Amino acid sequence: MLRRFVSVLAFATVLLPLLFAQAPQSPTNQPTQQQQQQQNPKPRCTDAGTYVNSQGQTVKRPENCSAAPQGATAQCRDGTYSFSKSRRGTCSHHGGVAKWL
Repeated sequence: MLRRFVSVLAFATVLLPLLFAQAPQSPTNQPTQQQQQQQNPKPRCTDAGTYVNSQGQTVKRPENCSAAPQGATAQCRDGTYSFSKSRRGTCSHHGGVAKWL
């Protein structure tokens, strides 16, 4: 009888912690898509249309944006963002280039 009690006690000591143990939950360091959008919101821009440059390429006109939009090459002195394909004439009707992106 004592041998059976010791066997059950040993069994419980070894297996019960395994049954009730939970895998450790490691926090992920990768933000969710919603968190990424909140951290890097898509800039809001006015659509100013397009023009054909001297090389015959269709290019977006400078736009007013809340932040630098994708594809912008310069920020003009009046705050607009230019999508010019060449440096010559960039921001010429917007006070010149404030900074190149």
